[in-house]
Amino acid sequence: MEKEHLTIVAKIVAKSSEKDLVKSELLKLVELTRSEKGNIQYDLHEDNLDQNIFLMYENWTNREVWQNHMETSHIEKFQIATEGAIEEFTVREMTQIE
Repeated sequence: MEKEHLTIVAKIVAKSSEKDLVKSELLKLVELTRSEKGNIQYDLHEDNLDQNIFLMYENWTNREVWQNHMETSHIEKFQIATEGAIEEFTVREMTQIE
C-alpha cells in the first residue's frame, strides 16, 4: 500500500539586501502553519555558511492538505510581503521510502 504522507523540502534564497525581511516573513509562517489541520512538521532552517539561504522541511498527512496550506491567507501574505526579495524558490515533493 502506497503512503499518502508527503514531505516538502523548500529552498528559499533571499537577495542579500532582503535576507532579514525574508527571514522575518518565513518565521511568521511557522506558528500559523504548525496549527493547520494535517500538518505534522514544519521546520525552518538557515544555512550556516550563507545566511541568505533558508530551507523549510515540512511533513503533511497527504498532498491535499499541503495544497490547502498553499492557498491559505498567510501564504498569500508571505508572497506579497516578499515580492521581489527572493532570488530562488524551489519546492520538492518527496516520499519517504524507508
